[in-house]
Amino acid sequence: MSYLLTTLTKKREVDSIIRDTIDKVLVLRFGKASDAKCLQLDDILAKSAGEVSKFCTIALVDTEAEEIQVYVKYFDITLVPSTIFFFNAHHMKMDSGTADHTKWIGEFHRKQDFIDVVEAIFRGAMKGKLIVGCPLPPERIPRFQLLFKDV
Repeated sequence: MSYLLTTLTKKREVDSIIRDTIDKVLVLRFGKASDAKCLQLDDILAKSAGEVSKFCTIALVDTEAEEIQVYVKYFDITLVPSTIFFFNAHHMKMDSGTADHTKWIGEFHRKQDFIDVVEAIFRGAMKGKLIVGCPLPPERIPRFQLLFKDV
């Protein structure tokens, strides 16, 4: 299903989509086209794209592309898939009870989970918030043990 969504492989493309997406939530999925978890998430994103098209734009970012490594380092993408949200070129964060509020790590369990998260981010952004609470119950939020080097 990833062929139905826009795939970005150049830094210039990512810059322009962040800058040019106005009054909509921009969802950037960082990952690899060959990864099984990324393909599962892409399926959910593609099926949801029509329902959220009035307030959301979805794009895939290929982490294997050489030019994208700037964003991979900047957003600290170590696990794929990682999903990052923007609204009017502002990075939107979500408090989901995990250690990292800057991105969603892993896939969504259901299509409705993704739609609920995007709606919560959109409503918070319209109120001027840069961080919103996660609307999902804790059992449907992926958990990862984060390890920090040299801390």
